Amino acid sequence: MTYSRLIAGTMTWGVWGKNLNKNQTIDLIQHCIAQNITTFDHADIYGNYTTESHFGEALNDSSIARENIQLISKCGIQLLAESRSNTVKHYQYDKDYIIWSAQESLKYLKTDYLDLFLLHRPSPLMQANEVAEAITNLKKRGLIKQFGVSNFTPSQVALLSQCVDVDVNQIEFSLTQHKAMLDGTLDQMQIKNIKPMAWSPLGNVFREDTAQTRQIHKQLGELLDKYKATEDQLLLAWLLRHPSKIHPVIGTTTKQRITDAAKALALNLDLQDWFKILEASQGHEVP
Repeated sequence: MTYSRLIAGTMTWGVWGKNLNKNQTIDLIQHCIAQNITTFDHADIYGNYTTESHFGEALNDSSIARENIQLISKCGIQLLAESRSNTVKHYQYDKDYIIWSAQESLKYLKTDYLDLFLLHRPSPLMQANEVAEAITNLKKRGLIKQFGVSNFTPSQVALLSQCVDVDVNQIEFSLTQHKAMLDGTLDQMQIKNIKPMAWSPLGNVFREDTAQTRQIHKQLGELLDKYKATEDQLLLAWLLRHPSKIHPVIGTTTKQRITDAAKALALNLDLQDWFKILEASQGHEVP
């Protein structure tokens, strides 16, 4: 299964963010595709269980061919929301719920299949064999093409992998949150041929003013002219250089930032610059 190297995250497209109308959504989908960003990342909970429906309505009214894009969704987080009878936020991964949730996403996205279906977060009560039964059912019926997880540790992936193939693990990974590079998560994905996707790939560099982010800005600033790039492009280029071939999930709805992000694919940081950027984040040279 081929996904675009950059993935468009839709979490803020709806009421959790920009609250795009149908025409704006169609326009943004088309802009992403024009930048060769053809994979769109969803979760059932986005917009309190509303964003998939809004996206699906837009996609249905557009001239975009389904076979030219890839749709991802996730299930398992049960929020306190008007559309649910939950009394506490929790995770649910019994067979019937997983199948029902996938079918709900298909209905809202107005599509016959999902290219990728993920368990959103690990649950201490998850039973691997029951998950496997649900995924086998969905695959046999052609409702999903691939299966994966999100925010799972290597041991949790290993547990699940005993019963079902795990194709993807979508994790938090960035210059300011790079523990997956050190705790075996990305190593395991390379060993098991599991595709890594990274949410929040810019980290907190532009969200927080700390000693760490100031040092990162200083180091990036020294490289801007050399690479003729912006700081966000350098941050993505740093992530893209990892040998696990990470797919960043970019969450912006700003067209120019999407265009700029796509240009990061052409950047190739040299070895020492990559380590200079890492050193700026860690605050010390590597051991």
